[in-house]
Amino acid sequence: MKSLQNLTDPVYNADYQPTAYDRLWLKLMNDKRDLPFIHLLTLIHLTVFPLAILLFTNILTGWIWWAVAVVYFYIAQLYFKGRFGLMFHCMCHRKVFKKPYQWLHTYITWIVCPLFGHAPEGYFSHHMGMHHVENNNEEDTSSTMHYQRDSVVDFIKYFLNFIFLGVINTIQYLFNRKRKKLYTRLTLGEYVYMAFCIAMCFVNFKATMLVFIVPLLFARLVMMLGNWTQHSFIDAKDPDNLYTNSINCINTVYNHTCWNDGYHIIHHIRPGLHYTEMPAEFLKRKDEFAARKAIVFDGIHYLHIFIYLMTKQYHKLADNLVNINGMFDTREQAIQVMRERTQKCYRPL
Repeated sequence: MKSLQNLTDPVYNADYQPTAYDRLWLKLMNDKRDLPFIHLLTLIHLTVFPLAILLFTNILTGWIWWAVAVVYFYIAQLYFKGRFGLMFHCMCHRKVFKKPYQWLHTYITWIVCPLFGHAPEGYFSHHMGMHHVENNNEEDTSSTMHYQRDSVVDFIKYFLNFIFLGVINTIQYLFNRKRKKLYTRLTLGEYVYMAFCIAMCFVNFKATMLVFIVPLLFARLVMMLGNWTQHSFIDAKDPDNLYTNSINCINTVYNHTCWNDGYHIIHHIRPGLHYTEMPAEFLKRKDEFAARKAIVFDGIHYLHIFIYLMTKQYHKLADNLVNINGMFDTREQAIQVMRERTQKCYRPL
């Protein structure tokens, strides 16, 4: 186990001097701390967009098309995917653009998101309208509670359930709670995107599969893998407790590329907190983390944790577990707690 060390995760750099390009965008934005989002979006428009369009043209044929397709898939789905997805997550929680320029958020939702496998309106409706309301409890259509969270078989069941029923269940959830705007947006986005993909298959089947359909399936796998890991450790005696139904990952490169997404406990406690404030908020609450034996890992991220869980390597999880304020007496006790919190759980009667 590790002691709590100095945090190396990103915080706001007040010494950064905006460029002329930055100053142009700052006129449209609510918070100068969100300039890195503009930098990312600019790179995406200079790389992903031109390559995607090129793949739909007749300019490339034979092996050259496939060579460009490999490059495109790496750039869009391996290099930029996580960065974009978690940037959009931040944008859903905090309005980046001033009111007269909110059309830019709509543009990102409907034009940019599909390139990374996000059907328009789906992410916002599911995440904001349901996940943060229910916080992974039974009514959450992506809840991990009723699954054995160190089981490959149960993860496959979880993923397939979401692929085939996730959207329908979320629409039904929103409909039953009379959240008309959200279920209308979700339904419209899903069916318009479905129709668009079918139509584009008649334009260029290969390109449509590569640019839109495969990324959709890949994105949902990645999101479910992430949610599974973020909510793998749940205290069955108190499943509503935000400190013990999620985890934190600190001091990891992942936080530098994905906007401190590792601070998932902090995110559920304060969903609207800017990502640059999360490390300080964690340190402020460390005594509360210790009192509840909250699970915090140092130096690893969700993919590492997922692999260790699926292979039941609790000793490796323990190697990277932060023993805040000595909350665990022994390594064995920490492993026992982690094993208990990955069991299927149901709300006490």
